Amino acid sequence: MTRPTIRDLASAAGVSIATANRVIGGSGNVKQSTMQRVKEAAQQIGFYGMGAIDSRIAAAKAKYRVGFLLHQPSRQFYLNLAEALRSASERISDCTLELRIEFLDDLSPQNTATKMLELAETCDAIGVVAAVHPIVTQAVEALQLQKKPVFALISQIDTTGQVHFIGLDGWKVGRTAAWMFEQVCDQPGKLGVLVGNPRYRCQEMNESGFRSYFREYASDFTILEPRSTFESKAVAEEMTENLLKEHPDLRGLYVAGGGISGALAALKATGNAGKVMLVGYELMDITRQALLDGAMTFVISHPLNRLAEEALSGMVRSVKAKGGDGNFTSVLPFDIYTRENI
Repeated sequence: MTRPTIRDLASAAGVSIATANRVIGGSGNVKQSTMQRVKEAAQQIGFYGMGAIDSRIAAAKAKYRVGFLLHQPSRQFYLNLAEALRSASERISDCTLELRIEFLDDLSPQNTATKMLELAETCDAIGVVAAVHPIVTQAVEALQLQKKPVFALISQIDTTGQVHFIGLDGWKVGRTAAWMFEQVCDQPGKLGVLVGNPRYRCQEMNESGFRSYFREYASDFTILEPRSTFESKAVAEEMTENLLKEHPDLRGLYVAGGGISGALAALKATGNAGKVMLVGYELMDITRQALLDGAMTFVISHPLNRLAEEALSGMVRSVKAKGGDGNFTSVLPFDIYTRENI
C-alpha cells in the first residue's frame, strides 16, 4: 500500500489541497472545525502528518485563564469540586483553559474580596463561593468595571441578578428536605437546623424553604431556631451536642449548610446516630459511609460534573463577549441519595 498523500487527505476531509496544506504547515487562517475535520480524516486514512496537525490545532486554539476561589482545602466537597473543574477543562475542545484554583481558610468578607481582586489580576474570569456582603459586592463591581466576569458558584452573591450564578434552587432544596422529614418520621416532633452562615444565600434559602413547607403541610412539627456552625466541623459538633442535651426528644436534624461531618461526629459520640433522622448535603466519603451505616437518611447533592461544565462554558462565553453577554444563570437539578442508590 502507498502512503496517503496530501491529495488523499484533502479528498477524505472534503477540503481543498491548499487548505490541507495550511492545516499541516500552520500558514494562514483555518477554522477550528475545518482543522478538526482534517484531523479526523487523517486518522481514518493513516496520514503520516498527525503530529503536525495536532500541533497546528493546539496552536490555533484560543487560550484563557480562569480562576476559582473555593472554601477550605480540608473539606472534601471543595476538593471534589476542584477535581470536577479540572476534569471538565480537559473536555473543552474549542479552546485551551488554564485553571488557577485557590482555597480559602479565612472566609471573612475582607479576605475573600482581597483574594478575588488578586486572582483577577492574572485571570480572564473568576468563580467564587462567597457570602453576601457589601465588601464582596464592592470587589465584584470593581471587577465588572474592568470587564472581568465574576461567577458565583453554589451560593448567589447578589440579590439583583447582576452576577452570574451556577448552583441549585435553595428554596426547592429546603422544601424537599422538609418533605423527607415529614414522610420518614413516624410521628411529628422537634427538628433542629444547622446553618453555616446566614449570609450565604443558598443556606438562607434552604432554611426558608424548609420552614415554608412545614407551615404549609406539616405544622404539627416544631422547627427549632437555627444554630450557626460558621462552616466549622468543631462548632457543628458542639452545636449538635447542645441540641441533644437541650432537646433529648429531638426527632431530626437538618444540616442546611456547612458542618455535616461535625453533626455526624456528635450523633455517633452520643449514641444517637440512626436514632435522630439526619438530612444533609453532598455525597462524599463521610456522607456515603453515613448512609450505609444508617446515620444519615438522605443526602442532597450538587451534580458536580455538570456544575463544572456549566461554569467553564459560561466563563468562556462571557470572556469572549468581553462581559457584554448579559447575565448567565444556570439553576441545576439536584441529586438525592439514600443507602439504596449510592
